[in-house]
Amino acid sequence: MKKTILLVDDEPDVREVLRLPLSDLGYRIREAETGKQALEIFKAMQPCIVLTDIKMPGMDGIELLQKIKQENPETEVIMITGHGDTELAIRSLKNNATDFIIKPINVDALELAVRRAQGVYGKS
Repeated sequence: MKKTILLVDDEPDVREVLRLPLSDLGYRIREAETGKQALEIFKAMQPCIVLTDIKMPGMDGIELLQKIKQENPETEVIMITGHGDTELAIRSLKNNATDFIIKPINVDALELAVRRAQGVYGKS
């Protein structure tokens, strides 16, 4: 069975750009456009990796990270941040995010972050 990544971003174009390389790496992709929707999917599916934007309306990525870690501390969460938002990325790491990648997203950086998270996670 394919490993699942939950991809969370309020911008459909960003989700679309990320879906293809993640699928090429062999992951089944579930998508959410809000933190609330992501949390519902997370609770139902328990994906091995969550890839989430930090800045979203409503529940932001850091709040989502905290809720996911409360639910399952073993889940690897990779944060997506806009250029210049390194302070938010550091806050994410302090809340046990696995990694962060900066927009515009470089496919090699994405692959490296996901492979690193998978190595840390090491489970199906």
